[in-house]
Amino acid sequence: MPTTPLAHHPHGRRLLVLSLSAVFVVAERAHAHGVGVRYDLPIPLWLYLAGAGITVTLSFAALAFFMRTATGFHDSVRVTILCSGPANFVASGAASAARVVGVGTYLMLIYAGLFGTQSPLKNIAPVMVWAVWWVGMLYVSALLGNVWALLNPLDTLFAWAEALYARLLPGRPLSRGLRYPERLGAWPAVALFLVFIWMELVWEGSDHPAPLASVMLAYSALTWTGMLLFGRAEWLCRGEVFSLVFGLLARFAPTEVRASCDRNRALALRPYAVGLLKCERPSASRVALVIVLLAAVTFDGFMETPLWAALAHGPDVWRRTAGVMAAPLLFLIVFLLSCRLIAWCSGTQARTWPIAGAFVLTLVPIAIAYHLAHYVSFLAAAGQYLIPLASDPFGFGWDLFGTRNAFVRPAVVDARAVWYISVAAIVAGHVAAVYLAHRVALEQFPDRRSALRSQWPMLFMMVVYTMTSLWIISQPIVTRRFG
Repeated sequence: MPTTPLAHHPHGRRLLVLSLSAVFVVAERAHAHGVGVRYDLPIPLWLYLAGAGITVTLSFAALAFFMRTATGFHDSVRVTILCSGPANFVASGAASAARVVGVGTYLMLIYAGLFGTQSPLKNIAPVMVWAVWWVGMLYVSALLGNVWALLNPLDTLFAWAEALYARLLPGRPLSRGLRYPERLGAWPAVALFLVFIWMELVWEGSDHPAPLASVMLAYSALTWTGMLLFGRAEWLCRGEVFSLVFGLLARFAPTEVRASCDRNRALALRPYAVGLLKCERPSASRVALVIVLLAAVTFDGFMETPLWAALAHGPDVWRRTAGVMAAPLLFLIVFLLSCRLIAWCSGTQARTWPIAGAFVLTLVPIAIAYHLAHYVSFLAAAGQYLIPLASDPFGFGWDLFGTRNAFVRPAVVDARAVWYISVAAIVAGHVAAVYLAHRVALEQFPDRRSALRSQWPMLFMMVVYTMTSLWIISQPIVTRRFG
């Protein structure tokens, strides 16, 4: 199978490849987290893995010694930075502008996909969808806040339709106002997210503009139907998968929007991760959503390892499809087993599913860390392609900004940088998860001793997953000279 100088994501196989002569070429497949060159580690790989595991363990020991109660730290340090009348006026204007940008970008991508050139390398739709929107919005949501709530074009277009309908037919809401079945929970979003992951990792049309635009329109129609039947706010909370996923990641971010100051919305600052400590416990469907988010990116990385190549047999599409379905199930079994052990070690009568609901959000920092490690080089390289594509987004031969022939460096982030970013991100994510889990345990169980005992299974799971994640990330990046 041919290889390329750019070892990035599956979508990069025909999207983000540049030859030495600076012309576009098409590749069979590319890795998600490497950069096409090998990096010789200065010390054996097993020392990195052991060091990462020891770091996570020591963080648990420090928390066990110094944090004896579930303090209210996360509530006491929130600072409201936007609440006054003028500030809200400015914020409202910025939000309206963001919504217009979101709708304009959405319409541009639909047009590009349906009517632009069908070369994935000369059409802006694939790189915008997979690199800028999906990967970029993951980072923005986790590190800055829930920007998708402002940019979501499907929400904006339906809101505009509601406003127009209210003007034409006063007193008659556009939504039918049907009651959403409680037993469904967020399961529609979980199912849609699995379909999206399958498209990302398996579907051969994922980087073809017209099929991509067609899927976007189909999802738009489904979303608007849900809003029409159950109400805009209800469907955003239950069925619009990206509002749920990006909103979940945004709970890690240092910003939140709250109702305050005489019913105005207030923008508040908080420490990273404390938004995951809110008192409500996720339902079974939202537990499943977190597990799918974590399992999908891990499986994506695992597919690039020699072990997957050795284990995989049969047609590639069926193997990957089976993996996409099996990975979340395996992760869920392991997580529920850990929760069962947590309840048993605590010496209480706690049941498995309530424990799962209490602890599942502690896994979110791990998912964020692995996404950061997994996609950093892909985003760095793919983002550069926006420079030439901005001048000719549809492949019509335009040169709007004089950047059509701009040179792109696929390996802008080298293997050494990717490796150390990955190590730092994964270890930091697991340390944050250990902190959150310890806080939850102190709140969940009646005394400190029970809480500490309960954390042994979670600590073991996190240490093993830390080491496994680093091993997966290392496969396409490093040459392990020392064993």
